[in-house]
Amino acid sequence: MKISIITPSLNQCAYLRQTMESILSQQGEFELQWVVVDGGSTDGTLELLHGLNDSRVSWSSEPDGGQSAAVNKGLAKVDGEIVGWLNSDDLYLPGALDEVVRVFAGRPTAQWVVGRCGIMDSQGKEIREGVTRYKNRSLRKYSYRKLLRENMISQPAVFWRKELIGKVGALDQSLHYTMDYDLWLRMGRISEPVLLERELARFRIHARSKSGEVNREHFDEQFRVATRYFNGDWRSRWAHRLNVEKIVWAYRLMRIAGW
Repeated sequence: MKISIITPSLNQCAYLRQTMESILSQQGEFELQWVVVDGGSTDGTLELLHGLNDSRVSWSSEPDGGQSAAVNKGLAKVDGEIVGWLNSDDLYLPGALDEVVRVFAGRPTAQWVVGRCGIMDSQGKEIREGVTRYKNRSLRKYSYRKLLRENMISQPAVFWRKELIGKVGALDQSLHYTMDYDLWLRMGRISEPVLLERELARFRIHARSKSGEVNREHFDEQFRVATRYFNGDWRSRWAHRLNVEKIVWAYRLMRIAGW
């Protein structure tokens, strides 16, 4: 089985080497393809990519329409049966891809797999453990209706069969923050994800990351995405709106407390 990983990147050389090592060091009974879609970096990224001599890696660098456009470009290039998307400042944990491939191989009807994901800072130190525990608890109780009410799925720990994108469509390039959530909602309408207890990835928060911004605009966009799928479910609409307020205020309190 072949697994393809897409990495969109723009001026993330400070973290890209660690991301690269976390992907290319994965071992197991699978073929690996790593597709890097760079948006025209000027920070040393291209020198790093030029220096790679690995047949598993392909890359391009040119201005694009942003993160969603870059991932969509990668989706058009991958040829693995299984696809994942790892941003250029995030990491896979050792053994993650082998675990994912084993799950798909053992469950031929599985369309997508969701694992757990930790949070780290710019230095790679684990942070916001309370947020991780909250998301893990929510993920254990997954249902499509619960996903409509809040996004408990961490993007770096999601993998899907390539054929699934043909059924649900690529990322919505009009979205700035929540293109992944929109994709999960479309996938979830087709099939239930296989949920793994294992932590597969680490999500990095730093000053220049979108997640580092954590503002109301992010969660308001998430609510607007969810409204596409409520289909008259007003209880889920109100539950999602309340969850937005809860999360926004929780992050404000974390900032005040220096977390």
